[in-house]
Amino acid sequence: MTRKHSPAYAVAATSALAALVLTACGGGGGTEAASTSYVSGGTFNLALNDDPGSLSPLTGVSLVQRALVPYAYDSLVQTTAEGEFRPWLAESWKETPTSITYTLKEGVTCSDGSDFSAATAAANINYQADAENGTFWNGSNITADMSAEADGNQLTITSKTTNPFLLSSTGAVEMVCQKGLDDPDTLKDATNGTGLFELTKAQAGSEYTYTKRDGYTWGPDGVTSQTEGLPDTVVGKVVTDESTAANLLLSGGLNAAGIAGSDRDRLKAAGNSSKGVPNPIGEMLFNERSDRPTADENVRQALTLALNREAVGDIVTDGYRSDMTSLVVQTPLLCVADGPKWQLPASDPSKAAALLEQAGYVAGADGMRAKDGKPLSIRFLYDAGTPSHAAAAEEVQAEWKEIGVQTELVAEDPTGWSTDLYQTYDWDTGFIQLAPGTPVVLSLFFYGATSEEGGYNFMGVKNPEYNALAEKAFTAENSQTACGIWQDAEAQLVERADVYPLAQTESPIFFAGATAEVTGSIQPTSIRMLG
Repeated sequence: MTRKHSPAYAVAATSALAALVLTACGGGGGTEAASTSYVSGGTFNLALNDDPGSLSPLTGVSLVQRALVPYAYDSLVQTTAEGEFRPWLAESWKETPTSITYTLKEGVTCSDGSDFSAATAAANINYQADAENGTFWNGSNITADMSAEADGNQLTITSKTTNPFLLSSTGAVEMVCQKGLDDPDTLKDATNGTGLFELTKAQAGSEYTYTKRDGYTWGPDGVTSQTEGLPDTVVGKVVTDESTAANLLLSGGLNAAGIAGSDRDRLKAAGNSSKGVPNPIGEMLFNERSDRPTADENVRQALTLALNREAVGDIVTDGYRSDMTSLVVQTPLLCVADGPKWQLPASDPSKAAALLEQAGYVAGADGMRAKDGKPLSIRFLYDAGTPSHAAAAEEVQAEWKEIGVQTELVAEDPTGWSTDLYQTYDWDTGFIQLAPGTPVVLSLFFYGATSEEGGYNFMGVKNPEYNALAEKAFTAENSQTACGIWQDAEAQLVERADVYPLAQTESPIFFAGATAEVTGSIQPTSIRMLG
């Protein structure tokens, strides 16, 4: 699992930017649109809360960008909001503990008119398996011990070690057509895949237009280019302000937008339908490097025990709080059932104060704590673009002051996240979230090399119990056994206060004049325009 890789994906996954506008945070459900009268054609306008930058499915990392990938690129299997796997480019598959063989559908073509073959699918997997290519899925879904080969319309992926999650991991990779693999740089501002749509116009910072392809016949659940209700075009519009997006939904200027803040109330009152996606908005991570106060487990435990979890949770979720039951929050939600195996302790400021005393932080005459003459000061990061984060951070600051902790609040923009988490490492904790869909992806951030060493462990966590369990889970004999081990491992992270799952919420994507399925982001083949 340890490898050289750009930390950019980790930035995208951890900052989580809770104003989730069509981003990959998993889940589904919510209210369905009342109308079932579909009208084919027209334009589906969706809000993007940031410019996606590179559009490459191979290396693009921003959450907004990953939400756009499925419009032009299909996967071998479709994962539903309930975590079920359905045929997509592959019509069937057979698994062993160390391999999976997909039989691909006939007649699949690329947007450039070429045929999509099992050989191209194998080339995709082998490209992703090479760490030198620095791809999005390398090290998580596709690992260095995997290889792929084609035989006619069959694709076989082999793992050198037992892998209980071959279907969920390999089936999710978006397939690039051969010309795109041959020249990956062309994918940054153009598309070359088998998807229902292809990019036809891009205006950086403004709009991205995707046009429906003719002759598409291989979609999940029998979707074709002729399926009733599909739009002719999809336009992603960069709308960075939630209130503006809500106004556009109400006026008909948008068909879909993610609204995480207070504007959701007026959209509900107006009768707009929505689909919810889990958002671990209150999750807190800790910098455990030796020069930080949070390197001491007693300090981390004290900080969590001092918090009124319900009060902070209500603020950070804008009144839509729910308890986190897993650190895995994104589709396909592997190993979430029957969990968690951890239990968060009740708030106990007195015990928190005692733990700080054990750590050597003594209260002065003013009640504030110091060790060897150095004040106990915590640098707390939160997302400047998330409306509820600032108020919740101020509540944290006030509650920690009660036990003698000074807190510096830092509102981060994307540049700030990258600088503090990956360059200066000048942070202690904050509302910093991970959004993995499997415990294997979660392990990238806690197991193995730190980001200084080329890994994803930007927190500098060294949890021997977690690492030992992770080693066992990687090669468990079956998925049921693996999930049990992974849940034990997750408990080790929470109990040691490497992560504090304070609260999560359901961030809805609201619709107007259209509906769609949501499994983290909108599923393009499910979009239906309403009459």
